[in-house]
Parts: sequence; C-alpha cells; structure tokens
Amino acid sequence: MSINSENSLLSNKIVYDITKFTHLDYPDKLACIVWFCGCNMRCAYCYNDDIVYANKGNFSLEDVLEFLKSRQGLLDGVVLSGGEATNYNLTSFVKKVKELGFAIKLDTNGTNFNNLFKLCSLGFIDYVALDYKAPEYKFKALTLSNRFGEFSKSLNYLLESSIAFEVRTTVHADLLDEQDINEIIVDLAKRGYKRDYFIQEFLTTKSNIGNIKAPEKSINKVHLLNDRLNIVFR
Repeated sequence: MSINSENSLLSNKIVYDITKFTHLDYPDKLACIVWFCGCNMRCAYCYNDDIVYANKGNFSLEDVLEFLKSRQGLLDGVVLSGGEATNYNLTSFVKKVKELGFAIKLDTNGTNFNNLFKLCSLGFIDYVALDYKAPEYKFKALTLSNRFGEFSKSLNYLLESSIAFEVRTTVHADLLDEQDINEIIVDLAKRGYKRDYFIQEFLTTKSNIGNIKAPEKSINKVHLLNDRLNIVFR
C-alpha cells in the first residue's frame, strides 16, 4: 500500500476497527486501539491477516475523532496499530488527537522512517513499540520485505531521541531460534539499547498469513544472552 497524502485521509475509511478499551496495550494507561488497514509486510505468523489484506475499513479518521471526543476524561491514550499505521501520513490526525488531550502510542515495524520521524519529531508520539522482526539475514524471508535498512534507521533514531519506547520480537520457534534471538540481542546491545527487550511468543489462532501451526519446538531460554539485556517474555 502506498503512503497516502494526509489531506485525503480524514474521510477515507482506512481504519479497520476500533478496540474501545484496553488496559494492556499502553503501559500504565487506559486506552483504545485504532487498527489501520494494510501492511507493507507479510509475516507468516501474523494473525491479523484480515487487517493486513484489507483495502478498506469500517471507520474513517473523522469517525475515530468523534469517538475520542466521547471518551475525553475516560481514556488516557490512543494506540495506533494495524496493519501498519505509518503506511499513512497521519500528521494532521495525530495533531487533532493530541489537541483532544490524549497520549499516543505507536505500534510499528519501523520501515516507513520518514513518517515515523515526522510524527515523533513534531512531538506527537509519546510511546513507541518497535517490532524487531528478525536479524538482517532472516528479515526478508520472514517479512517478505527488504526494508531492514529503513527499520535500522528508525531504531537508531529512537535510540538518539528522548521518546519512550520498547523493542519487541514475536517468536515462532520454527522460524526464529535461539541463535537468531541472540543476534538481535547483540545488535541491540551494540547500538546502546538498555531497556527491556520483550519477546512475544506466537499465538495460535484460527488463521494467520502463513497458515502455520504451533511450533514443533520451543525456545530454550537458558541459551539466550540474558546478561546483555533484560529479557521479558509475554
């Protein structure tokens, strides 16, 4: 999906769905989740296949803003997720969200650096959850994307910024093994990442992009480089 001009977005139905309340997806905040249609990756384990392949959603950004107006004083924050929210130029939208008084968390794969940079540098994003999909040598095979360089720029930018963020990896043990995870840990440590590193284990659902089943093996946590980073499984 190409990045759309912000002027055409407010009335277009680019939002697949809205989760009206969550206390799990934004650290220390009561929030809603805005699920954006489409993604520039095709990760085999992704169970949001309906969102990834959607060309049109059920809500426009105008609809989202109207919903948020009804939740002022009730919710603290908004999570921008997907799909991939940075496929769109959301500058005008997030400015309006901030004007309504909400904190904003962005869930992203980091491969649309220019849009990520714009949102963050303007002070619109309060927290970022950055997906480190795979080490560079496995990145294209796992994501069907060759945009590791863009992801790397986003990671370096966040490390140099004052924005609160986390790095996380979804792990299906048949796709990423202990050596792959350790490669990620070494890279993060080398770049100066000192925060918690979150590992999210594959969730078995009715469908996913790769039509894959539960892994035949599991990650041996003893073999991970726990001395380099604090690893949190969730």
